[in-house]
Amino acid sequence: MTRNSTPFSKEDEKWMKKALKLAEKGRGYVSPNPLVGCIIVSADGSPLGKGYHERYGKAHAEINALNRVRNEHDLIDATVYVTLEPCSHYGKTPPCALALSELPIKRVVVAMEDPNPRVAGRGIQMLRNNGIQVDIGLLEEEAAQQNEFFIHHITTRRPFVMLKIAQTLDGYTAAQDGDSQWISSKESRTRVHQWRSIYDAVMIGRTTALLDNPRLTVRHIEGRQPARIIVDGPGELPEHLNLFNDQYVDKTYRITYNRALQGPAGDATTEEMLRLMQPHAYQGNIVQVSRHEGHADLDLALARLGELDIASVMVESGGTLATALLKQGLVDKVQLFIAPKLLGGGKRSILGLGIERMNEIVPFRKTHWEPCGEDMLFTGYL
Repeated sequence: MTRNSTPFSKEDEKWMKKALKLAEKGRGYVSPNPLVGCIIVSADGSPLGKGYHERYGKAHAEINALNRVRNEHDLIDATVYVTLEPCSHYGKTPPCALALSELPIKRVVVAMEDPNPRVAGRGIQMLRNNGIQVDIGLLEEEAAQQNEFFIHHITTRRPFVMLKIAQTLDGYTAAQDGDSQWISSKESRTRVHQWRSIYDAVMIGRTTALLDNPRLTVRHIEGRQPARIIVDGPGELPEHLNLFNDQYVDKTYRITYNRALQGPAGDATTEEMLRLMQPHAYQGNIVQVSRHEGHADLDLALARLGELDIASVMVESGGTLATALLKQGLVDKVQLFIAPKLLGGGKRSILGLGIERMNEIVPFRKTHWEPCGEDMLFTGYL
């Protein structure tokens, strides 16, 4: 795809930054669709309309921006700034590229091409075929970062996995008796609730479910309640747990290799039936996977979740599940709070990756440190 051959202007950058900020308003509400912002600017440099993708299944950013333009005559020679390539296919809404190509606009500035195979440059070509100048790549890195969940899911058909850890300075997440309240600061715990509201799902292991009996709800802030996933290979968790008895039980999924939990579908013989998520009368929903080395197959579990259009998962587990995911290379991002405290013993955050030599060490490709209350927050991509 031909990109912009001349430098973008400061005005271009100004409007695209505003479009990216607009797109952010949809976070937590549009998945598995991407975050998209759009601003339409007149030939004389005045804003005509702005919009963002607000809810999954609802109008896209470009249409919302066009709906705010008072006079179509003002669109003559206008420039459209959009953070992601306009779609070119019919889905829950008509193609945005088609709508734009029928208007008297002069130019469309696109931050990044859509990695969705159903689009992948077709929207840009549709605009160019109708005589509209299209320039691509303005603040592309920022746009890609903003849509890291969407890009990962649409290209791999698996959810983006973030592992959250809160530990002491000497690497412990809980005392020997399992007590972990509170290692991290109030500010760090609030940040975790913010993350819950923007990830499609929160995942824990069966030990965490038993010891902590968590609800995994969004508190302290306003936001969307994520799905809740429990890795329970043998399917032996008791039904009295909070996760199976509150108002969000319909958003609770158990990953298990125990076919008996599938209820009426337990006798299914076809692979297609095994791929389906079957509701259980008391325990939310069941995601059936195979058994791998005595445990639920985590690789297959993530593939199943991706098929269910769960585009992002935040893991809030203990060391066992965290270590298993890391050893299998199933973690995309680690966010680790380090509290200025010493415990001297207890539950480790990572139980061992089987590494014996320094040349086998696991490197992060991009890292960032920032203070969060009294803690330090490390962010790294694997």
